[in-house]
Amino acid sequence: MSLHQNSGRWRLGLALSLLTVLLWGILPIALTVTLQVLDVYTVIWFRFLISFFLLAMYLGIRGKLPKLEQLRSASGKLLAIATLFLGINYFLFMHGLALTSPANAEVLIQLSSLLLGFGGLVIFKERYRLSQWIGVSVMICGYLLFFREQLTNLITAHGTYILGSFLIALGSAAWAIYALAQKQLLQSLSSPSIMLIIYGGCALLFTPLARVKSLFILDGFHLGMLVFCALNTLIAYGAFAESLEHWEASRVSAVIALAPIVTLISVVVVSVIAPSLIAPEYFTFIAILGAGLVVTGSVAIALGKSGELP
Repeated sequence: MSLHQNSGRWRLGLALSLLTVLLWGILPIALTVTLQVLDVYTVIWFRFLISFFLLAMYLGIRGKLPKLEQLRSASGKLLAIATLFLGINYFLFMHGLALTSPANAEVLIQLSSLLLGFGGLVIFKERYRLSQWIGVSVMICGYLLFFREQLTNLITAHGTYILGSFLIALGSAAWAIYALAQKQLLQSLSSPSIMLIIYGGCALLFTPLARVKSLFILDGFHLGMLVFCALNTLIAYGAFAESLEHWEASRVSAVIALAPIVTLISVVVVSVIAPSLIAPEYFTFIAILGAGLVVTGSVAIALGKSGELP
């Protein structure tokens, strides 16, 4: 089986990856607020359903809905794998988030970035130079410093917190499988077409579990948060999927690994503006140093020159 090749437009891939980082970085806060009034299944179902309809309308207006011939040329197994594992990721992450906190969730979900990066190296034969491997080491050391307190809390946590963390870790593995399948599917379908099928499939998976009536009793604020979560899904995953078209998976994964820093900064800002919504996070000098190392390592991986295949 031939493997997907990038377009080589790395600047576009970088820009799309950074947009994904911003949107995924602020998403856990909006989800935490939304889960105060809605159950996990309804939130997931709504996000996928709205994303599906909006993307279908956009593609329909532009005359770019996937043709039957295109669907036949795509791998049905890969589409099923991508849909199933993205749905599993949403299910596990949302349950884990409800049992832990936005900061802890963002720590553990970064396993997905590491797994995607290594998957790109192994499956798609991408290569790192020595400077990029040093960047990986620097980024991991930075995370250990930055999230030292969260990791300490995880070790000494009660059962519910540990269960939530375990679910998020499993969700990370599921997401990496989805992302690798998504990249290979780009050989036969455009990224919007792939996401349209995945959104529709995931919406169907969660329809039996959704409590649709609960949407009609939401106040304006929580409804706005829910709509934001849905739009975030549409734009962030669209940007991520398109970034894989233009850039190596291992480099995309290095950039999106910056999302937890955006989350922590966002938590600080929101806790100052609206302390009743999100508990504040406090940073030590070591945490700030760790954040700097994460950024440095990520830049080294993302912008280093590609290694040549032997």
